[in-house]
Amino acid sequence: MILINFAHPLTEDQLHQIEALTGRKVERIIAIDAQIDPQEPLVPQIVAMVDRVGFSAEEWQTQPLLIALPSLNYSAGVLLAELHGRMGYFPPILRLRPIPGVIPPRFEVAEVINLQAVRDAARARRSETRASDPRP
Repeated sequence: MILINFAHPLTEDQLHQIEALTGRKVERIIAIDAQIDPQEPLVPQIVAMVDRVGFSAEEWQTQPLLIALPSLNYSAGVLLAELHGRMGYFPPILRLRPIPGVIPPRFEVAEVINLQAVRDAARARRSETRASDPRP
């Protein structure tokens, strides 16, 4: 699996946690600087960020990918839209959480979220809502 990291560097412990959660080896990490210029339009900056990954259209659609999102919510939202457009589906993402009571602060992998499964479940709920709607 290829981990594309738009966030802070990951530790060896975090990589082991990812492998344990996914059942897959992290074969490669691609670290992409996700800093943006808040005075410039965001979309072109995100497109350039994703271009720096260096994948062909075929690689975006066929490689086993895991994404560590940038922490800035606007960047993460636009990044997900850009990735979906290139991949044809929503990628799985990492969620980290602080380890309580540790100084200096450290983070552990909380979960790997399958965004495509979240989207598919939401789509099913939309269909259920329509079926139960009594309006004509």
